[in-house]
Amino acid sequence: MLSKGRTSIMILLFLAGVINYLDRSALSIAAPFIQAELNLTPTQMGIVFSSFSVGYAVFNFLGGMASDRYGAKLTLFVAMIVWSIFSGAIALAFGLASLIIIRVFFGMGEGPLSATINKMINNWFPADKRAGAIGLANSGTPLGGAIAGPIVGIIALSFGWRISFIIIMLLGFAWAIAWWLFSKEGPADNVTTPSNQQYVNKVSSNKKIQLSYYLKQKTVLFTSFAYFAYSYILFFFLTWFPSYLIDTHGLNVKEMSIVTVIPWILGFIGLASGGYLSDFVYKKFSGKGILFSRKVVLVTCLFISALCIGLAGIVTTTIGAVSLVASSVLFLYLTGSIYWAIVQDVVDPQNVGSVGGFMHFLANTAGILGPTVTGYLVQVSGTYTAAFLLAGSLAIFASLAVIRYVKPINLEVLNINNQLDLR
Repeated sequence: MLSKGRTSIMILLFLAGVINYLDRSALSIAAPFIQAELNLTPTQMGIVFSSFSVGYAVFNFLGGMASDRYGAKLTLFVAMIVWSIFSGAIALAFGLASLIIIRVFFGMGEGPLSATINKMINNWFPADKRAGAIGLANSGTPLGGAIAGPIVGIIALSFGWRISFIIIMLLGFAWAIAWWLFSKEGPADNVTTPSNQQYVNKVSSNKKIQLSYYLKQKTVLFTSFAYFAYSYILFFFLTWFPSYLIDTHGLNVKEMSIVTVIPWILGFIGLASGGYLSDFVYKKFSGKGILFSRKVVLVTCLFISALCIGLAGIVTTTIGAVSLVASSVLFLYLTGSIYWAIVQDVVDPQNVGSVGGFMHFLANTAGILGPTVTGYLVQVSGTYTAAFLLAGSLAIFASLAVIRYVKPINLEVLNINNQLDLR
């Protein structure tokens, strides 16, 4: 049962996720209109999609560090204001260069979101409830993606694609005001919770663990690689799926706007329940340790997602392709909270924001590479098949790497005694 304070924080974080993906999905929904009006090729549109991640990936890391230093409340408030301004600025774009510049700054604004959500969950929730809380908070993102299709599609058809970005900007401003008025850094402004207080005491009684120590650990690096594969599939779906439906299956904009809702709804279910699934596995197999439960869910679901997205590139029917992509998104999002939960499981609270931001930075280089590579493959081959297979192959390799390399981090070398049981 959530306390009143936790309920308010959860609702606000959930709504931030909705706005986050409503903003981010809007460009892919409007892409057919933008390409036609600005005379952009698939490769150029891929570069526009990727430009978002140039700013986004860098500020994943910097935003995480800011949340550790200045607090998650202030960091997320500033981030929402910045990304809303540049979301609205897309309405002013007049060519390729202006689109790229605006998208880079838009990505910079959105960059801190996930790390600050992770930090806020760490502040407010005990360890045995964090994976579920992370999943529930982040489940707003696929819901935002789901409503983006109908909202942006209808507005674009009725009033032009530029108006949709202005409306989304105003929603962001409204959320920022509510966040500043009703959120707090933690319970009674205390950044610890009863269940993790013992760990905080153990860590703080020794010298501070340097961020650089964590950034060299295989557990952090290969969790980041798995998150990279997750992000590659997600950005492929997020940026190119609407165009794929139009180019390959002949859907019109109205039909595309409706069909794109289906995978997002399943993604919402997956992200909302994935963390709770991990927490359930942990309680069921408590003797094996919390990291075991995270790996079971991550490896199984990421592998299934990889198979589905790969097969989606081979089938020829619209129903088959949409069903497989939707299934891939469902299983993909079942892992969505696990990467962050692993960071919270193996990293001391003083470094959670920074390490989470670093992981998110590495993962979102997929957003720089993926859309551009996809655009190039589509332009060269004339089909999306190779792009689907590449996305699936990366996720298969990543899921296997997690089995081998993601293990508890040994803190004994730093003279920290009384290690937690994080097997």
